[in-house]
Amino acid sequence: MRLSPGDVVRLGLLGPRTRKVRAALSALGIAIGIATMIVVTGIPASSGRALDRALAALGTNLLRVQPVAEGDRPEPLPAEAVGMVARIGPVTRASAVANVHAVVRRSDLIDVNDGSGLTVLASRTDLLPAVGGRLLSGRFLTDATARFPVAVLGFGAATRLGYDRLRPGDPPPQVSIGNRWFSVTGILAPVPLAPDLDQSVLVGWPAAGRLLGFDGHPTVVYVRSQENAVEDVRAVLPATVNPRLPGLVQVSRPSDALAAKRAASGAFGALVLGLAGVSLLVGGVGVANTMVISVLERRREIGLRRGLGANRGQIRLQFLAESVALSALGGVAGTALGAGAVVGYATWQSWPVAIPPWAATGGLGGALLVGVVAGVYPAIRAARLTPVEALAAG
Repeated sequence: MRLSPGDVVRLGLLGPRTRKVRAALSALGIAIGIATMIVVTGIPASSGRALDRALAALGTNLLRVQPVAEGDRPEPLPAEAVGMVARIGPVTRASAVANVHAVVRRSDLIDVNDGSGLTVLASRTDLLPAVGGRLLSGRFLTDATARFPVAVLGFGAATRLGYDRLRPGDPPPQVSIGNRWFSVTGILAPVPLAPDLDQSVLVGWPAAGRLLGFDGHPTVVYVRSQENAVEDVRAVLPATVNPRLPGLVQVSRPSDALAAKRAASGAFGALVLGLAGVSLLVGGVGVANTMVISVLERRREIGLRRGLGANRGQIRLQFLAESVALSALGGVAGTALGAGAVVGYATWQSWPVAIPPWAATGGLGGALLVGVVAGVYPAIRAARLTPVEALAAG
């Protein structure tokens, strides 16, 4: 007679129900194997994610574009350079600053030629995301304030001018730029990816043109792109920024941190795959060993079922279903245990939690596959026993 799917499931759970302690220990073996696989994939993935963030903070996808001097002065970049760069497909951000060649002073009593070694830059309002900058206090330039005499000080410029931070409620300090008074609305924290901004005073792009005689040509264009396309973007930037004279455009080379990040990702990938394979192999050996011992111990049961009319195919199916059931139970428990361990360890290390989806689904799928492979030999061995041999051996 044929067995229905429900009968097959009940047969598969017959051994675990009648031998609960042995079933628990058997499932624990595969659970430890699957949990180990989740842990050895999740922890390196979380560590790799943290490393990626740290390396990304070093500007792995940031390029700097500026003109090359021809003769006594550099050939200016076109005023439309930022807009042209932003149309490159893999580019995610593009912003710019421009030297307006003005002198900044804290007081109009200071010599008009004493700029304290600071540079006045016209800035676009989207500069901070492009260079990974942040404010120490106050507010950055906005579309509204960029049209008025408003300034933001770099960290070094604020220190040199005698301002450590802006206090809410106090009137904004004033600085003289090009013999015009500008209100200071913000102070930048140090910008590691663009250290020249630390010694600069930033004013709005429209205000620089209206009040300081700025001609609209950017001095430096900052470009962020997708990491896998940094080299391609770098190759097309000169002709994009200045189609007429691409040879007079200098583009910084990608950060060495990008190569380090790619090497680390490759190393982590190989490590994860290797450890996952070993974990599954260990779990499979444990299940196979358990099922072989189960066949030896249950020969009387096999003989009795054969004597009551069960054929060899049904005996094979019983033990194969039992092996899969044990592996499935262990796989579910192991996945939950491994995921909990990864979350706990990553949280303790202040890492982002990263459990590869293929590891979680692969843990369950691998457990079922291991159950099938590990149960084949014991099932065949059980089916080969004749009723007389099985009853006599039991």
